[in-house]
Amino acid sequence: MKQEQYHEIKYMEEMSLNAWPSYRIEYYDGWILRYSHNYSFRTNSVEQIAPGTIPIEEKIAYCEGIYRELRCPANFKIQPLLDPDFDALLESKLYRIRHRTNVMTMDLADSRLLKETGREYLFENRLNLPTLVHYREDLTVQLNAFVTEEWLRGLFSLNGTSDPTLRRIVPKMYVAIPKKTIVASVEIDGRMVASGLGILDRGWVGIYAIYVSPSCWGRGYGRAVCSTLLRTAQEAGASRAYLQVVSNNRRAIHLYESLGFSNFYTYWFRSKET
Repeated sequence: MKQEQYHEIKYMEEMSLNAWPSYRIEYYDGWILRYSHNYSFRTNSVEQIAPGTIPIEEKIAYCEGIYRELRCPANFKIQPLLDPDFDALLESKLYRIRHRTNVMTMDLADSRLLKETGREYLFENRLNLPTLVHYREDLTVQLNAFVTEEWLRGLFSLNGTSDPTLRRIVPKMYVAIPKKTIVASVEIDGRMVASGLGILDRGWVGIYAIYVSPSCWGRGYGRAVCSTLLRTAQEAGASRAYLQVVSNNRRAIHLYESLGFSNFYTYWFRSKET
């Protein structure tokens, strides 16, 4: 791997950790044990961020014990900077590949965004974001600089989060994001039917929480939300963008490629019930 690519992947991994904090975190000999009541693989897994001194078999056993106590599968994130022997070791221990994910990136100067037809500035905010961005008569994206309770309720409806524990702790995870945010939504008759979240970090914007109600597929809502996030992030100083998408989600990948994203690297999780 070229040195430039190594450093950029490392940068991506750092920004991803900033963008999506876990409910509970334990640091252990260069590893991070993340736990969030199984809300997502990324926030319920072991990530390696630095070399350690403890024997690898001992470390794996320790992690298995922690997740066993939490009644959660032991998930290990496997990304290109890790020694391939670690992935092979987990496979020999009957850990199976789960949730393969593509990291896609783009230079915002090369983006192909949906054209706006107008903007409205109704409220002041820390990023000077427009309140409403219009694309056509029946398509308007609403923006906010902060994650609100109303937006979270709409997000839970879109992604099917109904567990009371998750509805209690996930808002705290969003509040814990240490970077500036751009929060987007599309509403029909007061109901949120599309969502998106942009997270600004050192000249980049990460695109997260892109959901569209199945009843609204094919209407351009996802494209409008992504275009709004990317354009307003660029106006706020971002020059590049990244996102993470499950490798078999062809509908989403097609959308992102049409906007100008291309695949940079792939990571996955090794998982086993403990």
